Amino acid sequence: MSKPKTLIISLGGSIIIPKPDVVNIPFLKKFQCLVLDFTKAGNRVAIITGGGKINKLYNQSAKKIVKIKDIDLDWLGISFTKANAELVRSIFGSHAHPKVIVDPTEKIKTDKKIIIGCGWKPGCSSDKDAVLIAKNLKAKTIVNLTNIDYVYTADPKKDKTAKPLKDTTWKEYKNFIGGKWIPRMNTPFDPVASRLAQELGLSVAIMKGTNLPNLKKFLSGKKFKGTLIHP
Repeated sequence: MSKPKTLIISLGGSIIIPKPDVVNIPFLKKFQCLVLDFTKAGNRVAIITGGGKINKLYNQSAKKIVKIKDIDLDWLGISFTKANAELVRSIFGSHAHPKVIVDPTEKIKTDKKIIIGCGWKPGCSSDKDAVLIAKNLKAKTIVNLTNIDYVYTADPKKDKTAKPLKDTTWKEYKNFIGGKWIPRMNTPFDPVASRLAQELGLSVAIMKGTNLPNLKKFLSGKKFKGTLIHP
């Protein structure tokens, strides 16, 4: 696909925080350089951060103490997306918009080429916020940096016949993941975000986030390792 001028990146929290007490500093250093190179060429990037393993720890802990509502689990998760967003914003310094975007639907007044956002409302993952900010910034492409190389026809850990998909439509993708949101559900791109992305005619590239040379290929408009979901 062609090189996008305005790109939305949904950055999985488990890449930023692979363990509850570990920040992935080597990744963030290289990611920062890659994004800066992309924006220095005149492009714009909005990065929406996920919650990561510390979010999972807090959710599991809360459930061991009390029968907790899904909405409260979501609010817990949102708080960690905000912390991760502040971390990512800080590493870009003066190159980034100085405030983390909490509401992705509000008009963003900035001439900065790097914008950082986080989770906003319960009922979905930060993937939906990536879709909403894409609509806001009139972007047509989202990159979802996650912990898998491809979307599969089924969970490859449970189904040996599962096949990787390099190119698929939203209609086909939704047949694999279903349409219901469950807090902490493990899908490459959540069903609420997928429904909205389909309505807006967006394309989403899903790839392993730690494979930064592969991301660089995508940013250059070259063939990449991953799954492209499109209308």
